[in-house]
Amino acid sequence: MEDIKEEVKKKELKKVDKKEKNTSKKTATKKKPAAKASRKKPAKEPVKIITAKSKRKRATARVMVREGSGRIRINSMDISTIRPKELRRLMQEPVFVSELTRDAAKSVDIEINLKGGGSVSQARAARTAIAKGLAKFSSNDTIKNEYMRIDRSFLVDDYRRVEPKKFMGPKARARFQTSYR
Repeated sequence: MEDIKEEVKKKELKKVDKKEKNTSKKTATKKKPAAKASRKKPAKEPVKIITAKSKRKRATARVMVREGSGRIRINSMDISTIRPKELRRLMQEPVFVSELTRDAAKSVDIEINLKGGGSVSQARAARTAIAKGLAKFSSNDTIKNEYMRIDRSFLVDDYRRVEPKKFMGPKARARFQTSYR
C-alpha cells in the first residue's frame, strides 16, 4: 500500500515539474527583445482625392480626381479608346474649355466609373462629373466661374427623368387611337 502511495506521489511530482518547465518556456518566449534605437518612418503626406457624382437619365458617373500626370480613365480604360470620337470629345469638353482648365487637368489623374443608361447619357454624365471634380479640386472658384460663364450644364445635373407609363396607352402620355366605325 505504501509503495502505491509513493508511486502516485512521484507521478504527481513529475506532472508538476513538467508544468513548471512548460510555463518557464512560455514566459521565456514571451519576453521582448531589448528596445532598438527608434527609427520612425517619415509620415506620408495625405493625398488629396476629390470625388464627385453626376446623373443623366439612367446613367450615373462617379469620378475620383487626384494629383497625377493628366491621365483620364473611364471604367479602367484610357479615354482615347472611347468610340465614337464625338462622344469622346463630349466627355473631354470640360478639360478643353480654357487654358485654366487645361492646366488644371494636366496636373491631375481622373478616374470615372460609368453605369447604366445609353452611350450618350453616359457621355453627358461623365462630362458633368469631370467638370464637378475639377472645380472641387481647384482651391479657388475661378474654374467654377469659368464653367458657369460658358455653360451651366457643366456643373448642374440634368434633373429630367423618364415619366412612367400609364394604363390605357402605349407610353406615359400617348393614348391608343379609337375607331368609331
